[in-house]
Amino acid sequence: MARLLLFGGKGGVGKTTTSASTAVWLADSGLKVLLVSSDPAHSTSDSLGVELSSEPTPVEGVPGLFGLELNPEAKLSTFMPKLGESLSGMSTSPFAALGGLGGMFDQSAKDEMASIKEEVDSSELVLPGLDEAIAFDELLKHVENPSWDVIVFDTAPTGHTLRFLSLPELIEAWSGRLLRMMRVSGGIRSMLFGRKQSDAMKEELERFRRRVLHVRRVLSDPSTTSFTLVTIPERMGVNETLRANASLQEYGLPVTGCLVNRVTPELDHPFLKRRRSEEMGHIDELDSTLEMPVTTMELFDTEVQGLERLRTYGNLLYGTPETLSDELGPYDVGNRLTHSIHRGTYVEQGDGIEIIHLHFPGLQREDLSLRSEEGVLYVGVNGREHAIPTSSPTKSAQVKAKLEDDVLRLEVPIYDEDSAGLKG
Repeated sequence: MARLLLFGGKGGVGKTTTSASTAVWLADSGLKVLLVSSDPAHSTSDSLGVELSSEPTPVEGVPGLFGLELNPEAKLSTFMPKLGESLSGMSTSPFAALGGLGGMFDQSAKDEMASIKEEVDSSELVLPGLDEAIAFDELLKHVENPSWDVIVFDTAPTGHTLRFLSLPELIEAWSGRLLRMMRVSGGIRSMLFGRKQSDAMKEELERFRRRVLHVRRVLSDPSTTSFTLVTIPERMGVNETLRANASLQEYGLPVTGCLVNRVTPELDHPFLKRRRSEEMGHIDELDSTLEMPVTTMELFDTEVQGLERLRTYGNLLYGTPETLSDELGPYDVGNRLTHSIHRGTYVEQGDGIEIIHLHFPGLQREDLSLRSEEGVLYVGVNGREHAIPTSSPTKSAQVKAKLEDDVLRLEVPIYDEDSAGLKG
């Protein structure tokens, strides 16, 4: 599982610059990094000078760095089979889709449905921010993939980020209501949508709820996630940063640092001196109020855009990149901003076996699965599988697996490629 570094703050404070420069610096240190943006403005593409899409795209000039801009709307059509149809049929009233068939319910079912009708306004059946929920789930898919060492997440402006982070509770309540209606209306629902279709809806909702709970564990686990607040030395920026920190702490996110961007350089000019003095007062306020390291970055004399300027910015934040060992870590990196980094995968060769170490912090044993198909080994995390590269075709029954201290250790026998019996 990748280490997740989130950067957030109000719009226009340099989140994208900080995220992109961090991702470039980590890739220059020998890590495999995915830079993810949830900002619909495509500013991450502009910053890197690379056209990104909804699939990981290699960044030319930075080996090991890939970029991705989340496009949740593209996922809506495949999310939760037929759920959209069922909701549209219930949009006017939770029970409109039942038409005149209500007489087929017994009295206890009618009483239950009446209580739900009082409890749930029909508008609540359509989840506000469903696209953000899908973006959250899409991000988790990449976080769970052990082929990434680090995922750097350039979040949308603070207000969107907080709604994004509050979605697990919202989805939990929403899907609970919908499942409750499905239980009550089981027979009629099957008539309306078909038994297989309605079962698929229910199963997907339950799977999604489990993933939502896992999102909460991942985001609140300091061994997996850290959140860096980014701001500027102005009153509005300071106020929003303090509010955002309080909200993030309430959600249990590990907020590990604050970067104050665009500080006026110390120059001998009355206007600039006055401006810098006021800014230093704001920085002192943040330093005394936030219980975390606060660092600063002076205003550049040009825009920070393109790989060369991003590298300059990253070197000022973290120092000169040094290639990290191939082992899992952890590695403490950076000087002005600091992060604790793990690699996702480490492979070593033994006597007739290949030993694969996969870093899976925060996971429970029951969340993991292991299988093989056509000689390819798959590790499942909450029902989503990831192919694990091996030196030779592999059969899962012959793999020794052990999860200990957040590391899944796989002992894989090494066979000749033409070995038989590896089709299972």
